[in-house]
Amino acid sequence: MKINTIACSPIDGQEPGTSGLRKKTRVFMAPGYLENFIQATFDAIGGGQGKTIVIGGDGRFFNTQAIQTILKMAAANGVTKAIVGEDGLLSTPAASHLIRLNAADGGFILSASHNPGGIDEDFGVKFNGQNGGPAPEGLTAKIYAATQTITQYQTVEGNDIDLSALGTSALGNMSVDVVDPVASYATLMQELFDFDAIRALFASGFTMCFDAMHAVTGPYAKTILEDTLGAAAGTVVNGTPLEDFGKGHPDPNPIWAKTLMDLMMSDAAPDMGAASDGDGDRNMIVGRGIYVTPSDSLAILAANAHLAPAYAQGLVGIARSMPTSAASDRVAQKRGIALFETPTGWKFFGNLLDAGKVTICGEESAGTGSDHVREKDGLWAVLLWLNILAVRKQSVAEIVHDHWATYGRDYYARCDYEAIETQKANALMAALRAKLPDLAGQTVAGLEISGADEFSYDDPVDGSVSKNQGLRITFKGGGRAVFRLSGTGTQGATLRLYLEQYSGQTGTVTRETLAALQPVRDAALAVSNLQTMINRNAPDVIT
Repeated sequence: MKINTIACSPIDGQEPGTSGLRKKTRVFMAPGYLENFIQATFDAIGGGQGKTIVIGGDGRFFNTQAIQTILKMAAANGVTKAIVGEDGLLSTPAASHLIRLNAADGGFILSASHNPGGIDEDFGVKFNGQNGGPAPEGLTAKIYAATQTITQYQTVEGNDIDLSALGTSALGNMSVDVVDPVASYATLMQELFDFDAIRALFASGFTMCFDAMHAVTGPYAKTILEDTLGAAAGTVVNGTPLEDFGKGHPDPNPIWAKTLMDLMMSDAAPDMGAASDGDGDRNMIVGRGIYVTPSDSLAILAANAHLAPAYAQGLVGIARSMPTSAASDRVAQKRGIALFETPTGWKFFGNLLDAGKVTICGEESAGTGSDHVREKDGLWAVLLWLNILAVRKQSVAEIVHDHWATYGRDYYARCDYEAIETQKANALMAALRAKLPDLAGQTVAGLEISGADEFSYDDPVDGSVSKNQGLRITFKGGGRAVFRLSGTGTQGATLRLYLEQYSGQTGTVTRETLAALQPVRDAALAVSNLQTMINRNAPDVIT
């Protein structure tokens, strides 16, 4: 095996964000761009010598070519064994499971998650550690530092690996195992849930539509829902992974999964609708005539998880990202279990899960998961919903309304202002940050501000501190607004404005969401001067 050492220079902008490095696909395809980042990652983890790594992605454009590059670099860096999904496919939760199952030293996951795919769209790479979870901030800082000083990368000469053929082959001194991407994950799901109860649910005539959005969960959903659990043929739609996701936007929300939403709000609606995203770690749940917000879904899953075998003994605790609504807090309080509020990014849940402090975690951005892996898991959430429906023998709408009657309702929406000039977005945040100390007690647009701060997280496990994680403003009467710049975009800046208004059990829980949130929205816009600062009259997307 010949190892080639290629001279290179640092490339600007290779700082990993919330979920790895995301750029336009053509940027990753530029000579040396991917190679620099992969070598920097190996350098940051102490090299590849003797290590086992997992590699796979969501099938978007450039996925297989990138995997071949990473395999050759892994061999050159001394990796002993690489485990790769067939055809280069692995959902993010399945990759996390494979890392844990094989006691691997980590893995490269190729995805830009819910971002569009194609040669003119987005691509991404992230490294997950030995626990199967995204690299923590300390490691991503090391990776970024390595990208700024890199002078060479290593690769081997050799033919590409046939990713379509299951089995083991050699690349230099490294063995490459091409594995069924679905098999071990499907086995894990069967260990967690009561498949007999779900099978009986479908046998009783229960109907469902699962929109895989031409992304990676298609094969997983078909194998588990149709082939194993007996859902009717055709339950899984858009189930073939495509490099450009069928020119769609693989983000499971009412905007981008509009066809499913239209079906679920029609007279022809099945009993349940669900969708997942590009890499399979997000989910959307819809009942006949009712959309379940991710924040509510997290709370409902936490309140009912004991109905599934894996969680029959109850939950140790719940964790949510700071912008996620407080609906799950109320479940934790009523159940007498711990509640942790973390920054956005699944990596912040990893320490809590590893330390046994929480069982279920979730984010408002349609991600929920548990301690079975160290990633959010879209299909897991769908299966837990099915298990709950099978045991409670109620509809999605009945379960949601019962939850609101028990805990009250947190009206919630996220407003995304996309591709803003970075300078304008930063200026808005800086101006609002400067106001925070003096806001308490002020009345804005008719609402009195009860508190304002910038969220900082002290990790209770390792003591690390994560600052500047979003600006929070709370209002008397149960309202809240959060301002945060997203780390998942690839062009300009994305400003997210999160709006929340709590209505207790005795309050009205059936109002139209945006109407219920209007006072908080008006106050948030007024206090931030948002529309003037970024020259936008309305958000690009409301979810």
